[in-house]
Amino acid sequence: MANVELLTKDNWSDFLKEPKSVLILGKTTCEACKDWTADLNAWEDVPDGVRFGKINLDEPGWGRFKLQEKWVSEVDVLPFNAIYIDGENKKSWAGGGLDRLSNRLNRFL
Repeated sequence: MANVELLTKDNWSDFLKEPKSVLILGKTTCEACKDWTADLNAWEDVPDGVRFGKINLDEPGWGRFKLQEKWVSEVDVLPFNAIYIDGENKKSWAGGGLDRLSNRLNRFL
């Protein structure tokens, strides 16, 4: 099963440098974000070695993240996902869906 880690201002940068990671952007008040996180946490067909992390953009302390990851300012639909391979953002999209995620991950694994 996937384990979606709630990222902090102290560990997000190291998380994105992992060999294979999926970043989920959401807000604490977003029901679709909560549902997507629950779907991920119940996903049993997780590819080996992929880590999942979530940032709630409505929580304080994300200024440095937003400055470094400039694309975040263009996000207008949540949840939003980004696949990082060895620290490089390879693919990003809005919405959930395990099939969509799996298809996108398979392109890079």
